[in-house]
Amino acid sequence: QVRLVESGGGLVQAGDSLRLSCAASGRALSSAAMGWFRQAPGREREFVAGIDWNGGRSGYADSVKDRFTISKDNAKNTVYLQMNSLKPEDTAVYYCARSQIITWSRYQSNYAYWGQGLQVTVSS
Repeated sequence: QVRLVESGGGLVQAGDSLRLSCAASGRALSSAAMGWFRQAPGREREFVAGIDWNGGRSGYADSVKDRFTISKDNAKNTVYLQMNSLKPEDTAVYYCARSQIITWSRYQSNYAYWGQGLQVTVSS
């Protein structure tokens, strides 16, 4: 069983930065791709960023490209999401997820384990 615990969220102003962390217990993250998703009020959960099992490749939603960076430290069993130039529309509950495959994917069906979610609120 895998347990994912997110941390680092909170309330910030537009233009600020935040770094989310997702620490895993149980099965290691080193053998799987990881992803970050988010769900804003009244909207469906959407893909934000994904990274391959070895950190070699990553992908982003168009809405966060060039502002967010996903990274993975297999030795610490942790994945990060660095969020810069935050906008009010980035306000959402953010989830990390462990994939069932080794390459990153934007499809939620490829992810078997999910964290509990973390609130990020960006004020204007």
